[in-house]
Amino acid sequence: MDLIFDQARLPDGWARDVRFAVGDGRITAVTPDADPAGCTRVAGAAIPAITNLHSHAFQRAMAGLAEQSRAGVEDFWAWRGAMYGFLQKLTPDDVEAIAAMLYVELLEQGYGGIVEFHYLHNDPAGRPYADPSEMARAIRRAGETSGIGLTLAPVLYTASGFWGKPPLDGQKRFLMDPEAFLRLLDDTKAEALAFHSLRAVTPGQMTFVLERVSPDIPIHIHVSEQTGEVDECLAATGKRPVEWLLGEGLLTPRWTLVHATHMTNAEAAGAARAGATVALCPSTEGNLGDGFFNAPAFLDAGGAFGIGSDSHVSTSPAEELRWFEYGRRLQARKRTLGAGGGEHVGAWLWLAAAANAARPVGRSVGTLAVGAAADFVVLDTDHPTLAGRQGDLILDSLVFSGQGAVREVWTAGERRVENGRHIAREAVARAYRKTIERLA
Repeated sequence: MDLIFDQARLPDGWARDVRFAVGDGRITAVTPDADPAGCTRVAGAAIPAITNLHSHAFQRAMAGLAEQSRAGVEDFWAWRGAMYGFLQKLTPDDVEAIAAMLYVELLEQGYGGIVEFHYLHNDPAGRPYADPSEMARAIRRAGETSGIGLTLAPVLYTASGFWGKPPLDGQKRFLMDPEAFLRLLDDTKAEALAFHSLRAVTPGQMTFVLERVSPDIPIHIHVSEQTGEVDECLAATGKRPVEWLLGEGLLTPRWTLVHATHMTNAEAAGAARAGATVALCPSTEGNLGDGFFNAPAFLDAGGAFGIGSDSHVSTSPAEELRWFEYGRRLQARKRTLGAGGGEHVGAWLWLAAAANAARPVGRSVGTLAVGAAADFVVLDTDHPTLAGRQGDLILDSLVFSGQGAVREVWTAGERRVENGRHIAREAVARAYRKTIERLA
């Protein structure tokens, strides 16, 4: 199949009448100034879709349920308690309905892929299902329904604190021993794996798993999200979390550090030099009051960042990128920091976050080039947000002027969103409403 776009943002800049040959879900040829004969014409401006690098899909249904102020308990740990209560009700069918609705919403906003950091393994009593992969299969079905590019990252979770502290009752749905975890990876054909955090696994368990998996599989981990976690790690090991990972020689380009909010300059530079990607989730980090990411030290050392939406209080990549950029500006008390060299800041944010997803998902994504996934976001250049914009001003305006300009989204060469709405939205929304009504 060949598609031709009015204009497209290629790696070396904008081009017009761009023809993309697509085969097996990937781009096989790119031809600017092409003859449209025999092509499917798509009006608008094509840009690379962004992969959402961090998701707990079931938490989308919690949005707004943990926003009641209670004096003295207004922190991450209070939110976590509310989350533990909510998840006790969820069945695999519920998780499938919630994830499918979430993935539809994410596609409509310009995401093309997602890394599902999947740790909801067991039934409400904490027992494995008859099929231990049942919850993961629910996530797979949601991905197939929506057409999002799903990277399943099952999570190892065994403890409530450093090192091997007995788990809490609210964590019983997450628990899985390392041998069962390895079976889950194989059974689900997982594209990535995750350790929940240093407080939830022991060094021995990490070593056991890493010695038995492919040396190429991407690895994700929550790290240094809250100051409480940093303090506990210092008490247990004498080192901060990222400092400990660096000292153990673990960090490589395979690793994605989720949040990494509280890093010293040395930790940030070390993680960047090791080639690790940081998955920033600014709307969730803001919602939970986590703090500001140490962007100056990480970016100055050449660090690669992507974005995720974690608990999904937002489903917009543009909003995540704005939050990230505004956090940098608030810390520095300056404007338009960009990456130096006078780039268009919105364009830099979008294109970097899109392209930097390749290592965390283990395949070429986030760029409109031969060999990459055929994931296109098509912007409506007649939309008021983009009126009169040309070149990278289109991306600057998309990131900094709000939402609504996404007209179509294609993943793996298939149209998923048309005229701003996912083609399966109505059926998915019906199933979601039934689920939420039952959970209420």
